[in-house]
Amino acid sequence: MKKIFSIAIMIIAIVAPVSAEVETTIAADVVSEYVWRGAKCGDAAIQPTLGVSIAGVDLSLWGSVGVANFLDTREFDITLSYSFAGASVGVTDYWFSVGDEPYGRYFKYEKGATNHVFEAFAGYDFGFASISWYTNFAGADYKANGDAAFSSYCEISAPFSLGGADWTASLGMVPFESGFYGTEGFAVTNLSLTAAKSIDITESFSLPVSAGLTVNPCAEMAYLVFGISF
Repeated sequence: MKKIFSIAIMIIAIVAPVSAEVETTIAADVVSEYVWRGAKCGDAAIQPTLGVSIAGVDLSLWGSVGVANFLDTREFDITLSYSFAGASVGVTDYWFSVGDEPYGRYFKYEKGATNHVFEAFAGYDFGFASISWYTNFAGADYKANGDAAFSSYCEISAPFSLGGADWTASLGMVPFESGFYGTEGFAVTNLSLTAAKSIDITESFSLPVSAGLTVNPCAEMAYLVFGISF
């Protein structure tokens, strides 16, 4: 984590003189279920976001904590990314709690005794569709023999408008065997269709809401998730 922060500070220091415009994001989502890349990670949850952007460089903090089941795994992610001309690259430090056991301690990075997973990603947005590739390169993602598994995930998404809402159709795939994603080889793990719109509450206030259907053919599971954004 210290290395990620150091890199972020250096990049921000370089680009800050180029553009004085700094954008800060403070937001939160409330979801009926926490579903990620076709897998259920928990029941109803609050998911806050804190981020800062400068000249295409984004540093964001994201979390998730259960509100229906307080025994749900807590999550805290740090993402550093850079976007340019439709392309984006970055790294994410995922952390998942496991109760009060030593593996659940945040500042524990030793191999075989950490709940951090480090992921690198790259993508390109064509406008009519986007494609992204994600690969774990360190942390708690191992093969049975203890070697790094380098679990990977690829997703293609296409946005469109229909009936006054913004829709997104996505196809997610795991290219090879992965204990992290629960696959024994190539597998389609995420077929999703999500709609989002703002509901007017008053003349000056509207509430963004979303609903999405996710099907995981590999796990033979399906989820319908509702969300509210603040």
